[in-house]
Amino acid sequence: MQYVLKGTDFDFLGTKKIGKVRDVYEQPDRIILITTDRHSSFDRIIAHIPWKGQVLNQVSAWWFDKTKDIVPNHFLSMPDPNVTVGKKFKLVPVEAVVRGYLTGVTDTAIWTRYEKGERNFGGVTFPDGMKKNQKLPNPVFDPTTKEEKHDRVLTSQEMIAGGFIAQKLFDKMREVALKLFTRGQEIAAGRGLILVDTKYEFGTDEHGELVLIDEIHTPDSSRWWIKDSYKERFAKGEEPEYFDKEFLRLWFKENCDPYKDEKLPDAPKELVEELSRRYIQMYEQITGEKFMRGETPMLPRIEKNLQSYAI
Repeated sequence: MQYVLKGTDFDFLGTKKIGKVRDVYEQPDRIILITTDRHSSFDRIIAHIPWKGQVLNQVSAWWFDKTKDIVPNHFLSMPDPNVTVGKKFKLVPVEAVVRGYLTGVTDTAIWTRYEKGERNFGGVTFPDGMKKNQKLPNPVFDPTTKEEKHDRVLTSQEMIAGGFIAQKLFDKMREVALKLFTRGQEIAAGRGLILVDTKYEFGTDEHGELVLIDEIHTPDSSRWWIKDSYKERFAKGEEPEYFDKEFLRLWFKENCDPYKDEKLPDAPKELVEELSRRYIQMYEQITGEKFMRGETPMLPRIEKNLQSYAI
């Protein structure tokens, strides 16, 4: 039997908020993040992928440890394979997006916008004639707003004028995000992977200092390609070998209008199984550790492991 964690409903953990992928329980000084197997693209849930939540949670914990010298993070403990307990911080309402390649299919993707004629990204002007999946000369900081319905790409001036963030904090966030991305790319390259682009979320502590929260360098928050075949495939005009959810996004783009159709078709079983396999392989390739599936069924296990966090 194939188990998936679609959601939770624990009444002993505090106020519950439902994110795209995580169920978040807020307590006075900490948050409990339960990473489900929900699969979000196009601002909606498009599938449930077995073991995805566990992979995301454990990959994030691994990266938090590998980057804590660059910026402090919210991680306190991991009492369950699907759960992270984090310190509570004030959210910065900006997603720190960093892009290393000209790619993507969603409305906010850099390639989508480039095709429509946009040429300025994160304060950098791109020339005409660039190709999809082309490597950028330097990583570009291309942040979006973090809003309930739909994230928007705004310039730094628009974000500051709109009250989303102060100039000093924006500059610090840009600096830290680019450092995190560089670290991620360096580690990825040593494991035969390309970290293509990613997004970070930040909070601020009681002194207004920046803290990394949520997740980092997961197959959900980042785009990953296989390194060895990239150059040859790009030269031929072929898509890179994806190591993320892009192929499932592409299937939905080809078979429906995922932004407008009220009901979406079910994701093909073989694509769901393939994506699950890729998530697990991604975990193993990044961390160098064998993926150990958590005990099933998941809900009773998670409930038991969180008893000591009851309020």
